[in-house]
Amino acid sequence: MPASGRARARERRTERRAHADYTGAVYGSMLAASVVVGASGLGEHPRLELVLLLLLTSLVFWIGHVHAKLFGAHLAERRPDPSAVLRVCREEWPIVEAAVPPALAVAVSPLLGLGVVGAGWLAVAVAVAGQVGWSAVGARQAGAPARVVAGSAAVNALLGLAIISFKAVVSH
Repeated sequence: MPASGRARARERRTERRAHADYTGAVYGSMLAASVVVGASGLGEHPRLELVLLLLLTSLVFWIGHVHAKLFGAHLAERRPDPSAVLRVCREEWPIVEAAVPPALAVAVSPLLGLGVVGAGWLAVAVAVAGQVGWSAVGARQAGAPARVVAGSAAVNALLGLAIISFKAVVSH
């Protein structure tokens, strides 16, 4: 392959890796599962409360991540420009997006004939599946070999199982 062809191929790999950061989605999925596990003492409208808790908690964590990135040590000396603020907001948005599937699972759970407890378990399962899936997609898009993709998915599956075991222990 000519030098210019190699350079273009290297540039495409670099660009693909730059767009392969699903850290926020993995983190957001883990957060969503943790919110469901930690949700206890829901009131008169438990499904609505759980959906709101999932979405609002993810928004708070998103704001926290944006703040941390913008006002961390490297920017403490200067004011960020609006384009940097928007870029960081977009980069961290997967934290919020990851809460949507578990929230939708809770919202549609009555259509599946699930009670509130079943809705909670469904939401945890959806969140953990998202966590595992996003970690595998991110590793794959970053160009990781199959064993690293599988390892990333396995680690996230174990973390998800830990969250599920917490729910099982706390629920009983």
